[in-house]
Amino acid sequence: MRQFLKQALASTVGSLLSLTLFSAVSLTLFTAIIGVVINNVTTTKESTTVPEKSILTIDLSQSIVDLNPGKTIQEVIAGEDTHVTELKSILNAIDFATKDKRILAIYLDGGGGKQANSTGFATLKEVRTALERFRASGKKIIAYNIDMDKRDYYLSSVANQSFINPMGSIDINGFRSETMFFKNAFDKYGVGVEVVRVGKYKSFGETWSLAKFSPAARQETQQLLNNLWGDFKVTIGTSRQLTPDTIQKIADERGLLTATQSIKNKLVDRAAYSDEVLVELQKISGVDDEDKASYRKIGIDDYAQVANKITKTSSRKIATIYAQGNIVNGEGGTGQIGGDSLARQLRELRLDKDIKAVVLRVNSPGGSALASDIIQREVRLLQKEKPVVVSMGDVAASGGYWISTYADKIFAESNTITGSIGVIGINFNYQKLANNNGITWDVVKTSKLADSMTIARPRTPQELAISQQMVNDIYDDFLNKVSESRKLPKDKVAEIAQGRVWSGADAKKIGLVDDIGGLNDAIIYAAQVAKLGDDWELEEYPAVEGWEEKFLKKFGNTKDIRALQSQDPLTTELLKVKSELSILKSFNDPHGVYVRLPFNFRLD
Repeated sequence: MRQFLKQALASTVGSLLSLTLFSAVSLTLFTAIIGVVINNVTTTKESTTVPEKSILTIDLSQSIVDLNPGKTIQEVIAGEDTHVTELKSILNAIDFATKDKRILAIYLDGGGGKQANSTGFATLKEVRTALERFRASGKKIIAYNIDMDKRDYYLSSVANQSFINPMGSIDINGFRSETMFFKNAFDKYGVGVEVVRVGKYKSFGETWSLAKFSPAARQETQQLLNNLWGDFKVTIGTSRQLTPDTIQKIADERGLLTATQSIKNKLVDRAAYSDEVLVELQKISGVDDEDKASYRKIGIDDYAQVANKITKTSSRKIATIYAQGNIVNGEGGTGQIGGDSLARQLRELRLDKDIKAVVLRVNSPGGSALASDIIQREVRLLQKEKPVVVSMGDVAASGGYWISTYADKIFAESNTITGSIGVIGINFNYQKLANNNGITWDVVKTSKLADSMTIARPRTPQELAISQQMVNDIYDDFLNKVSESRKLPKDKVAEIAQGRVWSGADAKKIGLVDDIGGLNDAIIYAAQVAKLGDDWELEEYPAVEGWEEKFLKKFGNTKDIRALQSQDPLTTELLKVKSELSILKSFNDPHGVYVRLPFNFRLD
């Protein structure tokens, strides 16, 4: 017994010593990491100075988003740039630079290499409009790029002088929407899909149940692309003094143009290497003695900090709240709109006496019908107490439109994607897949419909009829709410609904939106309707977590986004497949009913 106690004691002491040593090493490592993080944070410039005769530089490889989720811990530790800029910051910076005598010009820099830029055309239109105001003030815009895609060119075409690398090219071959269809793969592996829907054009479920576009989906997609392409041609044509017909001819006959061809077709002004562009920039700004290999410049992110410091302070607030991503039931995660979390935030704004008006910025293809209705309820309650103005971003369709419709006023860009007033129900079953692998199910139940939500078999005609009735009822509710909020006869709403997607310009013609304009237009209107004059301050919601919260919540679970920013073509396509299938994660409506954009619309 004594020997046993000795061994037990020795074992216990050994374990405690090992644990202590491990804890000490872990604590040392943890402290070292914290030290690196703090060093990175604290060594960041606290203030930014703007040199006289500066050129504001915008990196065209940066993605522009409504709400920046902030840096991961790994990016903070490594001191890496997220390559993301918030729309409001870039708009404020450009408008501030328009009046800032220290800023002589803006340089649109596309020479830094290609990144995975997902900025939508409606967002680019807002930035482009701000650049047009800058140019109209008499200041210059210089643009340089190597290989310009349509997004690059859409922005760069606003410049006074546009340069392209002699070995560069411009892609101006038109728009396409290429959708993946999984029916054949599901059939092969034994995954069953059942879709019930209301609306001739409500085609979202087709990506799972068909092998190609249905005639209705093809028709509406073609019409939408025609509208967006028409806007593109008019916009760049106005700046470059080219007719839409001329641009169409270029797209049809050539598509991808070399530098020489781009100059000949008046798409750019001249070919130049980066050092030659540098000389032009130095002519405008001069050269600092300590860096003769550059020009006097300030980056858009640094300058945005300067512009944002010169803001009005007031006890009267206008809140801008961002609804960005798929609408899901519950709290939602990164890149999602949680029905409960957004509703709670709206409720807090309603009860906050300092908030005098709210701008709801919607950038969503929709999602859960239940979550959309929970959010809409809070919008309606909020609108009864203070003005609510909606600003639609790149897409505000289906559930995105559902949460928007009761606003006092809805702004959209002409190339915003909206509408899609329709409802679908989608159910998957894995009977064949399981059976093929030796798995079977059996059930004991107390009533005929007790297992109607099972994934073990397809639904019966009775169960499908019940689902169809639920979808019909929700669609009718959707029509009633749009009719009431937009003051349109229900039969008129039914005519323009059917799940059909509209451009912002067409949506204004049929009464689904009120005015063409961007985020700043919505904010200015909110101040006017709330009768705030110039005495107001802007606050943005939700607050983005800082690195401290992320460190505590996600330590050891970070990823390097730069690894995904430049891929070979095969990886790019595989990531598209992953993206398409990842949408299944957002299918969490308790009734399996969704108000979502008819398809996974990707504009290339």
